[in-house]
Amino acid sequence: MKVVSLVPSITEALFDLGLTEHEVIGRTKFCIHPENKVKNVAVIGGTKNIHIDKIKALQPDLILANKEENIKEQVEALMDDFKVIVTNVETIEDNYYLLKMLGNTFNKEERAQQFNLKIYDVLEQAKLDAPVKAAYLIWKNPYMTIGSDTFIHKILAEIGFENIFKDQTRYPEIQMEDLADADVIMLSSEPFPFKEKHIEEMKAFYPDKKIMIVDGEAFSWYGTHIAKCGDYFKGLLAEIHAMQR
Repeated sequence: MKVVSLVPSITEALFDLGLTEHEVIGRTKFCIHPENKVKNVAVIGGTKNIHIDKIKALQPDLILANKEENIKEQVEALMDDFKVIVTNVETIEDNYYLLKMLGNTFNKEERAQQFNLKIYDVLEQAKLDAPVKAAYLIWKNPYMTIGSDTFIHKILAEIGFENIFKDQTRYPEIQMEDLADADVIMLSSEPFPFKEKHIEEMKAFYPDKKIMIVDGEAFSWYGTHIAKCGDYFKGLLAEIHAMQR
């Protein structure tokens, strides 16, 4: 089966499940993992601006899209000519069923189950001793954070962080003063590429707060990615535990 993936984390999952470059024939420019495999796969635009003509030329048997990451009108245009599966992953349970669906679709059921078990194991091993109030920022100018109906929120909660914006939804805009209640401010490496200089800017407002860059992929890439984040989460939580002493 020839498949085009319009979702970076799903592209990674397909290769992790054992598909080859002969089966995954199209991807977005943001599909960067695994690097040694995706470099051989045709690029069909970005997640928000796919090139429908390029996809038509590839003649895939299946297109994998996502409700949040892709533009509804573009995906619907593809449905006129191709079989399209639109995924929607907001919870750990959603992710379980995403991998189960991919396993069933591509006859990789056993491999999919191995990844699901590994993900539950990784999240079970990464637990804070006591809840820590956190603000997780995904954007600058304006500052934007995450509400309770996001996958990032679920991962934060799973490992013991209390999102101070849990009463909000999606990706609300916030002001610097809205971060006052946070014990730790997390600046994500994506989609906005926060750097050390941004920590210094925030320190001017909050000199006594723990402000850190975090790996955005570890918190936002559903699919198989979390299965590989065990060491990262352990290191992150060790840093938080040191802060609490």
